[in-house]
This record gives sequence, C-alpha cells and structure tokens, in this order.
Amino acid sequence: MKSELVLVLALFLSVNGKPLSERRTYNKLLLISFDGFRWDYDQDVDTPNLDKLVKEGVKAKYINPPALTMTSPSHFTTITGRWIEDHGVVHNLMFNDTTGLRVPHKATLKKSEWWDNGVLPLWITAQKQGLKTASFYYPGGGVNYSGQAVNRFLVENHGSPDDNETEWQQNIDTVMGWFAKEDFDFVTLYYGEPDNVGHAVGPETHERRKIIEQIDRTIGYLRESIHKNALTDHLNVILTSDHGMTTIKNATEVKEIVLANYISLLKLTRFDLLDYGGFGMITPREGKEQEVYNALKNAHPNLTVYRKDELPENFHMKKHARIQPIVLLADLGFNINSRLILDINKGDHGFSSEEMDMKMFFRAFGPDFSPNFLAEPFDSVSIYPLMCKLLGVVPEANNGSLSDTKGMLVDNFDAGGSSGRIQVSFTLLVVSTVILTLI
Repeated sequence: MKSELVLVLALFLSVNGKPLSERRTYNKLLLISFDGFRWDYDQDVDTPNLDKLVKEGVKAKYINPPALTMTSPSHFTTITGRWIEDHGVVHNLMFNDTTGLRVPHKATLKKSEWWDNGVLPLWITAQKQGLKTASFYYPGGGVNYSGQAVNRFLVENHGSPDDNETEWQQNIDTVMGWFAKEDFDFVTLYYGEPDNVGHAVGPETHERRKIIEQIDRTIGYLRESIHKNALTDHLNVILTSDHGMTTIKNATEVKEIVLANYISLLKLTRFDLLDYGGFGMITPREGKEQEVYNALKNAHPNLTVYRKDELPENFHMKKHARIQPIVLLADLGFNINSRLILDINKGDHGFSSEEMDMKMFFRAFGPDFSPNFLAEPFDSVSIYPLMCKLLGVVPEANNGSLSDTKGMLVDNFDAGGSSGRIQVSFTLLVVSTVILTLI
C-alpha cells in the first residue's frame, strides 16, 4: 500500500501534467448588465470613464443579441450560453397559452417554473465546481434550478426606481463587499437603465444622453471601489447589455400595425402575446391557423408573419414548445398593436437582432484582459464560454464559441496566473478520493 500511496501522491502533485505550484490560478469575475444600452450610446455623450476602458481594456465594436431582443430572453442567453429554443425563456412575460395566464416581467423574477427548463445558468454550474456566486437583480438569479439556488441573490421589487445614482453606488459597495470580505468568485449585477429612459422618451433624446453620463460616472465609481478594496489585480469586469433601442414610428409618420383591422382576434384566436414592441405570438383557435396566417401574411407591408415551423434557422427559436404557432415580427420602429394603438413607449425593442439599433455594447477590463483591444462583433451567446474560461469553470453544453473572445485575453492567460484562486479540478477531487481510500 505504501508504494501505491507514493504513486497517488505523485499524481496529486502533477494534476493535468503540471506541478501544483505551476497550475493556473483564476481571478474573480463581475458581470454588469445595463439594460437597453445600445452599442453606440457612448458616441454622442462625454464618457471619460468608458473612454479610459478603450485604452486600458477591451471594446467590442458591437454585440449581436439573440433573435428575440427582449430583456429576459437575452439575459438568460448570456448567463447560459444557449439559444432561446434551448433555454426556454421565450418572452419577458411568463404565460400559459391554455389558461391565458400572463405574469408581468418583474413578477416572473421569482418564478422558478419560468426559468428552470433543464438548462443551468453559470451561477449554478460554478457552484457545483466549488465556486461562490451571487446575483444582484440579474434576471434569472432569484429562482431555483433543479432545487438549487444561487448562493446569494437579490431580486428587484416591482415599482423600485431604476435611475437613483446614490443607490447605484450603494449596489457597487455591496458587491465589492461580497468580493473583498466574503470571497465571492462570480457576481452578476443588473441596472434597469438606460432601458427605462429609452422607452419613456426615446433613444435620441437629451434624457437618454444624461442617463449615459450617469452610467459613465457609475463606472468611474466602480473602478475607484475596485482599487479601494484591493481588487485591481484580482477582479475581471465585463460590462454589457441585452439589446438596443429604437425610436417608435407613430400615426403621424406611418400607417401603424393594428391586427384587428385584418382579423377578428376574438373569433380566430384563443391566446396572444401582442402590444409588446416589435414581436408577437398568436395561438389560433382549433382549425383556424391557416385562416389567421393567410389573413395576416400580406396584411401590412411592415409586418412579417411566420408559422412556427417556418421560422428561419438563424433565429434559433422554433424548437421550443413555448413558441406559439404564429410568430409576428415588425420592421424596425413599428409596434405590433392588437386592437388599439397604445401610444405609450417612445422607444422600444423586440425587433430583428440584425438591425443595428438592436445591437448591444461590450467592454471588459481587469488583469486577464488585454489593454487597448478592439474586438470584432460577435454573438452574445459567446460571452458564456468567455466567463467560464476566466473562472476556470468547465462549461455546460452551450452554443457559444470561445474563439470569438479568446483573443481578448492576455497572451499568457493559459500559461499560469499570479494572484487568483487555485482551481480545484475534477481530476484533483478524484485523486484526493483515491488517497483517502488507500489510507
């Protein structure tokens, strides 16, 4: 047994072919999402802190959101690395097409049955591999996945303000405490702006530019807080979004889309998700699908109508059961109205992810990111394998590609690290178990 133990100890000291002292170490990671931050929002505003990140970190020209450019579907694509048809969060509203149930967006944030569809978000995968994770208001962070919750989570309450700058700074203080005092490894932080301002007054406005200035000051505060908490050499930060925003065209400019002008919704449909930006879904009554499709297909020049099974493959949507039989997509700036024109939002999203107004922004900085690096556009689904790489986490099956983002990392990333967390690999755990068995 002594010789066997010596052999196992030798393996222990050479996990993955490297002596333990030379093994890669991993830094902490903070992911921040600013809801509705369009890729070009920093181009017409004075943003000194974002400008510094261009020189000191990584900037992507823009990011492609998933096909459904809404908050919950897009955020869940980022945290899972999966397309919408795989993760099943197909709308901001939780719904049941049989009972007619519709649950508002913020109320869904505590509904596990809406998010837990068999695909694990990074928080849970990282926890299973020994890391400590937290979610501060990030969509999907406040529910259970196969009975497991995120180690620490806060869920945004309905009606709470999204634009209070003092609270924004307090949120950063809380997160920095999680990292510095409680040794969390991975934290996600969500802000509801500039989405709310974009909806309320439109993206091409003074108010939107003011909120971008506030975001820039918040990023400056974040960097100061990182330094004060001695995390400069230990914390990587990714700043991104979920979708962009566009100005909504109104009846003084165009002929708006009103579906009731073309079909009787009461007679022909039994469920719909409409009046929600440029995307909609309809469940026709039994035997009426063809009639609904025919009536709407050429009804309006700025409306495209799909049967579910005819959705383009690059939408990555049609395979999930929650996608309804008829899918509607409006041209940029045209809201889909069901019966009445609801002139509420001056700006909106939900339009094709191929439209430039729907593209997202991306910045990253920290010890593992190359300075002054301009990245070509890539799909948001590829943020997931990047985060796994930074954390030393073995990823779940995902639709992203590390080749999209690996060039952002410092040249010696794979050669080893300096001051991060030592990865406890599956191999090491197995070896440790064998040692205990032999003893």
